Amino acid sequence: MSKNLQHIMLKRILLKNGRSSRLWASMLALLIGNTLLLLSVLIWWNFNELLYGKDQNDSLGSTFITVGKKVTNANMGNQTATLFTANDIDSVVQAVQVQSVGMITSNQFPVFAMMGGDLAFATELPLESVPDSFLEHKPEDWQWQPGSRDLPIIMSSQFLDIYNYVFAPSQGLPQLSESSVKLLALNLKVGPGEGGEVYTAHVVGFSDRISSVMAPQSFIDYGNSKYGKQKNGGVSQLILKVKDPSDIKFSKFLQRNNLTTNSQSLRWSKIRSIVEVVTTATGVLAVLLMGIGILVFILFVELTIANAKGSLILLIEIGYSPRMLSRFMIGRFIPLIIGVLATGMLIALAAQIIATHAAAAQGLVLHTVPGIPFWLALFGSAIVLLLLVVRSIGNAINKN
Repeated sequence: MSKNLQHIMLKRILLKNGRSSRLWASMLALLIGNTLLLLSVLIWWNFNELLYGKDQNDSLGSTFITVGKKVTNANMGNQTATLFTANDIDSVVQAVQVQSVGMITSNQFPVFAMMGGDLAFATELPLESVPDSFLEHKPEDWQWQPGSRDLPIIMSSQFLDIYNYVFAPSQGLPQLSESSVKLLALNLKVGPGEGGEVYTAHVVGFSDRISSVMAPQSFIDYGNSKYGKQKNGGVSQLILKVKDPSDIKFSKFLQRNNLTTNSQSLRWSKIRSIVEVVTTATGVLAVLLMGIGILVFILFVELTIANAKGSLILLIEIGYSPRMLSRFMIGRFIPLIIGVLATGMLIALAAQIIATHAAAAQGLVLHTVPGIPFWLALFGSAIVLLLLVVRSIGNAINKN
């Protein structure tokens, strides 16, 4: 007898009493459970990629944040209450997730900025400096020596946005691009009264990390030493390189030490908690659905084999071995499991592609192809399902 005829005969004898409605119900439960499991892993993996990945996602809270002591009704009249002591800085250095700490040095001397022409204005200008290692991009001409009248400065991108979208329209002034701002020169009068000095400042870069105007450390040190009101003024802000600013323990450290930072920098702490709850709940639901689906599927297989008990005995008597019959049943049901797994995988991959395009529209980078955790989850669920089905078929045939 040919293999095709043998296959058709066994199918009619052993599977004639199977109820397809139970089969498809179990397949649907397995599909939903497997898809939810893969999607929960994708959500978790994508969120971690946004936080820890090496792509262009610095806007997500960044690994660099500035912190200062909170100003309250109790300490707002005491300027020294918001300064960091050596012990304060040591505690920050040792805090969870903190990789390095830099001191932000503010000018303790008056700085007056002036510009003529169509953009004529004059205003007091606060200056700060940070260690070079905390700059996003260090310009080639980011240096200053005493005696030089040319001063490079880095401006916060927020300053330019405020000028372009708030100040310029209200004053009838032209809006400026970053490249055009770099061509302009500012006259800075440094020091008190007639005894001050005048410098020509050029914007050599912009920063999304620091919300102020930065000058080289050497210039701030020179001005504070020569014109500073407080020769040994303390530090009121620190810049931190943090591995994970969304870490709950790090957020609690800031609260416990009465430290404040830009709320945007910590927004991922709240989002992370939500993501963890959603992925955990989805994963649990997925496992439950897969458990129900595989249970119904195994019961269907066992009932099918039990209903064909008489036929099995007859087939064995005419020369068919239990192992051969098991292989036939496995060949019948395993492709269904593989089909369910493949369909769930394709749905999850389609969801990842959609998420990648949606993230790109927001200026975020996600990978089109999921990472290792996704494939491990798929491989793990496949191994478990296949082993359970093969074992149940073998046991059912041997029993009957």
